[in-house]
Amino acid sequence: MTPSITTEPTSPPKLLDQVRARIRVKHYSIRTETSYVHWVRRFILFHGKRHPREMGAPEVEAFLTDLAVNGKVSSSTQNQALSALLFLYREVLEIDLPWLDNVTRAKPSKRLPVVLTPAEVRAVLERMDGVYALMGRLLYGTGMRLMECVRLRVKDVDFGRNEILIRDGKGAKDRVTMLPAALAGALIEHLKRRRVIYEDDLAAGMAEVWLPDALDKKYPTAATEWAWQFVFCSGSYSTDPRSGRVRRHHLDEKLLQRAMKKAVGAAHLAKLATPHTLRHSFATHLLEGGYDIRTVQELLGHSDVSTTMIYTHVLNKGGRGVTSPLDRL
Repeated sequence: MTPSITTEPTSPPKLLDQVRARIRVKHYSIRTETSYVHWVRRFILFHGKRHPREMGAPEVEAFLTDLAVNGKVSSSTQNQALSALLFLYREVLEIDLPWLDNVTRAKPSKRLPVVLTPAEVRAVLERMDGVYALMGRLLYGTGMRLMECVRLRVKDVDFGRNEILIRDGKGAKDRVTMLPAALAGALIEHLKRRRVIYEDDLAAGMAEVWLPDALDKKYPTAATEWAWQFVFCSGSYSTDPRSGRVRRHHLDEKLLQRAMKKAVGAAHLAKLATPHTLRHSFATHLLEGGYDIRTVQELLGHSDVSTTMIYTHVLNKGGRGVTSPLDRL
């Protein structure tokens, strides 16, 4: 008589693990995963650790309203929390929430972007050293976002066409921007030094880099090829929080932010400039140079030209382009 095999019932994964799993199935970024898990956890704690299945639209509205009224969060932060909770209910719990009409909305900010003058940009870039100087010049010279620069791969720099292909930008969109002629030589020299690091990693069996969208399964050798290496790599190896693989990742963006802050201070600027300010300055200076707004929109990767229009309000022509009567006396 064959003995019966008893198996212990496996408990279902915890809710936050279900959220993580679903996010990875949808190929969302690690930053989105971290953010969504954070908001789902806060939502549960806000309601005394009740399970979201026991709650619905009224509880979501109460949480979002508390963020705006008591937490005084920005409109974008509240919208991020809303996106996380909608993902939880629709994608994980498979529950459609009714329209949320009773949420007190955080007031959207209407601040104009900080923009540096060309002289101020020069003063800041001259006070940045090494790879951070190159990255700063690249941000101002191309209009890239901070993370687009940090995640740049070798294969996406085209010296023959003087172009940079920005992959998977905001909204998961690709676009093309220019490679400034003034940067080509410095970038070539940087890639020569980067190639030495790659060759050493290859010899040590540590040349693998992270690839998006399961490309490592479609192209098994791509992860160790030169073309897929990050242009701006970290100085050490790190452990991938999802796979546990030890790799050389891209440079930590916080290092560039600190270098920029230090340079702004050394230049004695009163403006609160960050790496993203270089992107704002890029757009504004192109418009000042006479380029049409549609061209600038394409270079920045804006879906709607109304987003690009904000730079017309900060052109170096005084308030709304009007000459003060005092200047006519």
